[in-house]
Amino acid sequence: MKRQSRASQLRGIRQHFYRQVVEKQDDQPLRVLAYSLVPSPRTRPDEDWGTLQAEADQLGYAIAARLHDVAVPVTTTYFPASSASQGVYTPPWDRPGWREAERLLREGLADGVIVLDRHNISSDDDEYHAVIKHLGEHCRAFLHLVISEEPVAPT
Repeated sequence: MKRQSRASQLRGIRQHFYRQVVEKQDDQPLRVLAYSLVPSPRTRPDEDWGTLQAEADQLGYAIAARLHDVAVPVTTTYFPASSASQGVYTPPWDRPGWREAERLLREGLADGVIVLDRHNISSDDDEYHAVIKHLGEHCRAFLHLVISEEPVAPT
């Protein structure tokens, strides 16, 4: 139950920053950066790009740039209090593609970032939360997930 409520909280924060961006938007489509975290240097993000483009088209977003990084395990770090259960990877702010995304956002060249799911950012709740807040507060941008943090209950 705690995990589900944290997912709701994270989704709420993400939606809050989305609303802030939309309120300031004129009639132009929102510009987003498509971002993907691939599992190895031999993996291409082409399938991710297709999914992200379809989602952007459906929502009326314009993709300003496509960026990706390779998931690099951090084997020398152990976080006993971490909620990450699928391994610890390089934090987003230490990835070259993500740093470029932040630069483009700070320069006003995009309004947000679109990713498949939160694990492209971080599996750790605290780290993911920090990224959402940083995007909203320092970059004046939002994060859009194709697959939300919390599954929608069946109707």
